[in-house]
Amino acid sequence: MRSITFRSTRSAILTFAILISSGLLFGMANAAEKSDVEARNKQIVTEAFDRWAAGGTTFFSDVLMPDVIWTIKGSSPSAGVYRGLEAFVEQAVRPFISRLSSPVRPVSKQVWADGDHVIINWDGAGVARDGQAYANSYVWIFHMQNGKAVEVTAFLDLAPYDDVLQRIPAPAQQ
Repeated sequence: MRSITFRSTRSAILTFAILISSGLLFGMANAAEKSDVEARNKQIVTEAFDRWAAGGTTFFSDVLMPDVIWTIKGSSPSAGVYRGLEAFVEQAVRPFISRLSSPVRPVSKQVWADGDHVIINWDGAGVARDGQAYANSYVWIFHMQNGKAVEVTAFLDLAPYDDVLQRIPAPAQQ
């Protein structure tokens, strides 16, 4: 009887050890996969910012899905939710950049990744059409899927942004 109990106990311990080992291996595989996704997403966003800082003009199409949901947090009229890349560009980006003589370019950045989120804290500078400098600090949080952002939450000081929109008249429609 004692040998049956010993064998049963030994068998149970061995089964438990196998289950724990497979769980740990599965967990390690998931952690490695998460780490790969984080690294890839961070690289995609970092490289897109670097191209933009170097004079590129395709940042938004490089990083955003066509059906992205872009939310600008705040209480000014410029804050809001933009559904789709086209709506975001037409309603938030174009009205602003049309009032600049020198586009906003990233001048510094810090990038972090956590799972399928990439967070970038960056400073940007440009020049308005009246010659006044524009500078602002931003935090953008990208929710990534398959290498593109499906959702973005943007934080910035809306006072300088709104000042440019109010101070500089929109160019005449052609």
